Amino acid sequence: MAHASQRPPAVAGLFYPADPHSLHAQISGLLAGAVPAERIDCPKALVVPHAGYIYSGAVAATAYEALARRRGVLRRVVILCPTHRVAIRGMALPASLSFITPLGAVPVDQDAWRLAQTLPDVVVDDRPHAQEHAIEVQLPFLQCVLDHFAIVPIAVGQADAASVAAAIEALWGGPETLILVSSDLSHYHPYRQAQLRDKATLAQIQQLDPRIEPEQACGAGPINGLLLAALRHHLRPQVLDQRNSGDTAGDRNRVVGYAAIAFSEDLDHACH
Repeated sequence: MAHASQRPPAVAGLFYPADPHSLHAQISGLLAGAVPAERIDCPKALVVPHAGYIYSGAVAATAYEALARRRGVLRRVVILCPTHRVAIRGMALPASLSFITPLGAVPVDQDAWRLAQTLPDVVVDDRPHAQEHAIEVQLPFLQCVLDHFAIVPIAVGQADAASVAAAIEALWGGPETLILVSSDLSHYHPYRQAQLRDKATLAQIQQLDPRIEPEQACGAGPINGLLLAALRHHLRPQVLDQRNSGDTAGDRNRVVGYAAIAFSEDLDHACH
């Protein structure tokens, strides 16, 4: 197990600008161009894509724009992601006390970190986080749309939906806590085939069916856990945006799918 007090950026200059001024300007532009989602009241959870900003940033911005009303309320973001580089069993918390981006340091919530360690299938290990982009690319967006917040970063490996849901449940909190799942959809299919596959996946998510397969979404494990938690809490999923890399910055021969999805209480509930 590796330890470090800070987790430095691994994909700055690759997935997003390394220069803080350029990064802030890009995110501001993406947020300004995001179409406001109608009647999204206080999303408790989001599913957000995690590709390079030129590919999925516009879709991600649609999710983050939905947090505008909670800027001064949200203080903790539980971020669950798949592991792209290091295979693990269960779930891994970092030992790091903070994650660094070009926009500054994002602290890890120490109370929640200690609580999460007590859960089955959760270990502390920096290795799955060291080069993982799926959490890192969300942080600059969060730094731009929230005031003061801490994170609970959880890398999800081979873990069943019930275990992931139990971790989400333990960290559910109140209005101060957002659950964020970092996931893309289908990978490397022709454009039209990807559209059909992703449409079917989103229909399954909207039905709160926790049987998403890895070929449907790279973050299938975290998504399935969130769907179980959403069922328990009677949350309603709403697709805010759906596109793929053929719509944004890539060719249409082999595309990656992206979606922004908000999970909220009934529309009658107001923000607190």
